[in-house]
Amino acid sequence: MKSNQHVIVLTGAAGTGKTTIQNYLKQKHQINPVITHTTRKERPGEKNGINYYFENKESFARLHLLEAVNYAGNQYGSSIEGIERALANQNLATIVLDTAGAITYQKKLKEQAKIIFLSVCQADELRDRMISRGDSLAEVEKRINSKEDNRDLSLPDELLDHATVIYNENLDQTLHEVDQIIEKLNKH
Repeated sequence: MKSNQHVIVLTGAAGTGKTTIQNYLKQKHQINPVITHTTRKERPGEKNGINYYFENKESFARLHLLEAVNYAGNQYGSSIEGIERALANQNLATIVLDTAGAITYQKKLKEQAKIIFLSVCQADELRDRMISRGDSLAEVEKRINSKEDNRDLSLPDELLDHATVIYNENLDQTLHEVDQIIEKLNKH
């Protein structure tokens, strides 16, 4: 990464609007998402290099990973290679990560990782948002009762001095705050 390049890390609990903000940044500011890698099989409708970089165990092991997790018997991770592809012709890229991944990015990329922690004032609203986006009640219950989701409800101590917290209660206001962050990053 060049010194003037940044990865905007969108983090927070499920339902806080991370993917919505990432899609907005792609549409309004043409900021590419960092495509992550997985060893799981491609699902119908998914495309290699669009949804994920689909890897086998050997190719996954050769990547220069910043962070990785094993989930349901498959490996998932983000790599230096993926970041470089996203930043190929621009200075900004985005990635959606859980708070553990955001901590890793902050430690490894330092000030080149711009952490945005999305939250809401009422945690009950997250359940409603997940249901309204089409998640089943069973999926929502499982997710909101998971230790990972509970961890992601609050800003970790490791990110206190490194993250911008945005309460996503009003999407227009949230987008305005995100636009201001982009404007500042573009001045560097």
